[in-house]
Amino acid sequence: MPRTNRIAPIGIPVHIIQRGNNRQACFLTEQDFGAYIKWLKKYASKFNVEVHAWVLMTNHVHLLCTPRSSNAISEMMQSLGRVYVRYFNTTYQRTGTLWEGRFKSCLVQSETYLLQVYRYIELNPVRANMVDSPADYKWSSYQINALGKHSTLCTPHEVFLALGDTEQQRRTRYQPLFEYALNSESLKQIRQATHKGTAIGNESFISEMEKLIGQSMHPKKMGRPLKKSLL
Repeated sequence: MPRTNRIAPIGIPVHIIQRGNNRQACFLTEQDFGAYIKWLKKYASKFNVEVHAWVLMTNHVHLLCTPRSSNAISEMMQSLGRVYVRYFNTTYQRTGTLWEGRFKSCLVQSETYLLQVYRYIELNPVRANMVDSPADYKWSSYQINALGKHSTLCTPHEVFLALGDTEQQRRTRYQPLFEYALNSESLKQIRQATHKGTAIGNESFISEMEKLIGQSMHPKKMGRPLKKSLL
């Protein structure tokens, strides 16, 4: 059976997650994290993808991106995945797969859900009890978005830019968003949509995406349909 294409219309933000096979570690040293970031920057530029937020955890990666050309997300992730696996296998003298199949992704409505996904991504190390504050975790975009650290990888989304007229205003308004955790319903929505490859947004946005791409963006019900009783 042919694979289902990863849907990423031009100009629509996408939340991406890629996990290590069987949740095995994908990053063992600082050098590994740095290598992944270097290639992410290279292929995001090559395939015209804007990267707004990210976090590299020990055994998985989250990205928030906007493609600016057709099929850009898939091309970026395929190239990035291949080069990183070659590097990892060579470095650690191993063979075989590293990633748990293809990446998973979902479309994100900018106006109402984008900042929630920023928070979901950059709070990952806090939820994992790795740090007390997202500011303490080096391998995420929080230090760039909230603290003003220079980055040639990060492209602020227009929703982020709308937080203020200056960098200082934006940081001042962004930081308080991380003083409390995402509620359980928001976590569930983001995780479910990403796992099932659908969309996060209101009904109007989901309907618009369905018309644009020609397929359902609502989560499919699990299990087989019930058979009618025989009378």
